[in-house]
Amino acid sequence: MVIVRVAVIGAAGGIGSRLCRILAERGDDAVGVFRRAEQAETVNAAGATGRQFDLIEGSDGDLEEILEGCDAVVFTAGAHGTGEDQTTLIDGKGLEKALRAAQEAKVYRLVVVSAMPEAARGRETTPSFEHYMKTKKRGDTVTTGSGLDWVIVRPGRLTDDEGNGRVTAGLAVEYGDIPRDDVALFVAEVLRTPKLSRAIVEVTDGPETVQEAVGTVVELLHQELP
Repeated sequence: MVIVRVAVIGAAGGIGSRLCRILAERGDDAVGVFRRAEQAETVNAAGATGRQFDLIEGSDGDLEEILEGCDAVVFTAGAHGTGEDQTTLIDGKGLEKALRAAQEAKVYRLVVVSAMPEAARGRETTPSFEHYMKTKKRGDTVTTGSGLDWVIVRPGRLTDDEGNGRVTAGLAVEYGDIPRDDVALFVAEVLRTPKLSRAIVEVTDGPETVQEAVGTVVELLHQELP
């Protein structure tokens, strides 16, 4: 299946806005889903067709209408440290709402940006952070049971450094940093790689080009056992 129209939920965020720009630059149609009215300028500037939708208050049916006609959905929305309640409603129940809407809209290709379990490595955590990690794990679990053509991308520690288009990716990789630029590039490449399906992929900074790294994961998934 050729992916040409992608709904990006969380399009005003650090990864979502970058992804919308990449999709627009390569000629794809990005539908940028954002929550607050003041985020419209960011989404439009990234070259996406902005659609406002509140993941907390909005209905499944309204989101389904937005997703209709799309070839894929990327979920990269998050509460971004605004409290446990918001994390539950956006990272947790918001993702579940997106899964239901995608199923009803018959949009089966789904990429979810999640988090590596080692995200707290080397620092003292808080109850809010522990809740965030539990919510992310539950979201991964619900996604894998959705019946959709899903890929879960778990990036390492996100930075705003300029990306270089080179990463390390695999079913399990050592924890490390990765620019948001390169996460967005990686997700864009995943969307173009139908053979990468129903896999949890971890990604950090590394030596391979994004295209090479996605190819490495595909080979790993499809290699024959001796």
